[in-house]
Amino acid sequence: MRAVLDKLPLWAAALWWGSLSTLGFLVVPQLFMHLPGTMAGALAAKLFTAQTWVSVACAALLLLASRPRDGAQHSASSIHAARLFIVGGLLLALLVEFAVAPRIVARENLALWHRLGSGMYLLQWVCAATTFWRLAR
Repeated sequence: MRAVLDKLPLWAAALWWGSLSTLGFLVVPQLFMHLPGTMAGALAAKLFTAQTWVSVACAALLLLASRPRDGAQHSASSIHAARLFIVGGLLLALLVEFAVAPRIVARENLALWHRLGSGMYLLQWVCAATTFWRLAR
């Protein structure tokens, strides 16, 4: 049982990075290729909201796992080194959801907010990938 719990942060990092990759680089582009723009945009917004909560759950689990524990200094050190990326990815996810996405949905200066949201999503992906990479070493 202890071995499973020790691998839980790695699984959370894999889920976080994998879900960001699948949604952002596969699912949403397919929506826009096969559905009318407004329908694809509405569905993408709902999927990105769901992704935000996956990101929040994975980051919260990773932050809890990064707390020092007795007898687990080696596993805690790799996750501790990734803590900045975990917090950064979490903040980016929340900023996109609560600051950028409402402006995209309202079509307020759409090009600017879409570029900003896409850039922040990519940075979150980098944070998740770095976290996963550091934990997989």
